[in-house]
Amino acid sequence: MSPAPAIPALASARRAVRPRRAVWLDGERVGCVAEPHLALLAAEPAAFAIGPARIDIVLPAAERERRLADLHRAWHARGAIVGWRDEPYALAPLQGPQAGQPRVAIERAASRFWGSLTFGAHANGFVRGADGRPAALWIAQRSLDKPTDPGLFDNLVGGGVPLGQQPAETLVREAWEEAGLPAPLAAGAVPVRQLRIERDIPEGLQREWLHAFDLELPAGLEPENQDGEVQGFRLLPVADALELALGSSMTVDAALVTLDFGFRHGLMAPTLAATWRSFLSSHD
Repeated sequence: MSPAPAIPALASARRAVRPRRAVWLDGERVGCVAEPHLALLAAEPAAFAIGPARIDIVLPAAERERRLADLHRAWHARGAIVGWRDEPYALAPLQGPQAGQPRVAIERAASRFWGSLTFGAHANGFVRGADGRPAALWIAQRSLDKPTDPGLFDNLVGGGVPLGQQPAETLVREAWEEAGLPAPLAAGAVPVRQLRIERDIPEGLQREWLHAFDLELPAGLEPENQDGEVQGFRLLPVADALELALGSSMTVDAALVTLDFGFRHGLMAPTLAATWRSFLSSHD
């Protein structure tokens, strides 16, 4: 049997290298903080109790959201929180029956600082061939001005799920903004897989549940970006799209979603399919 191929996206999806300390809120683990940032928390003893193995957020419930917002802005000014989105995400339990249920709203950019659980929604936009099987995938290229992964290839539709939205709702919104797809068409996207990512990135720790969808598009329809965040689109044979996903020119999120598409539709070589199957088993 041929050796399992080395796939950058699979290695990146499980790459956590910086020492971090667990963060708890009301008896639930909600994230983790990089050890170099502990000094920021230690300077706020009324907000955080720092122990040898964990940090507890001890702010009273009535003032948590406001106080955390103030701290996030101060830490952003000092460069500890990278970027700023003015978009609400949440601190939520990482495990158990309440996993993902919001406990307190935070700024989206702060989610990487906290290593908190976030959600994404991505769609494979595909076109069927004459034999009825998926023949081609629409691949987007991110704008060169994007603060994250500029110029890399991406799924036709993809974005973060803000507080208060479901992945399917985010997908419909992003489908219009990124590809000009009308809501009735985008609403036909089929949820197919939840993929999990935990990796160090420049902004901190990305801990994400990535909701993948398949969206069949009619032949002849051409996506058209609306928000300036996409450089352009290519309609690639599925084999060519999988080749992109195996390299380093596609975002990690998009590569995982693209590879899963090839696996689910039986369009992967056996050795690659075995590698992907092993990756999926690590989710269990």
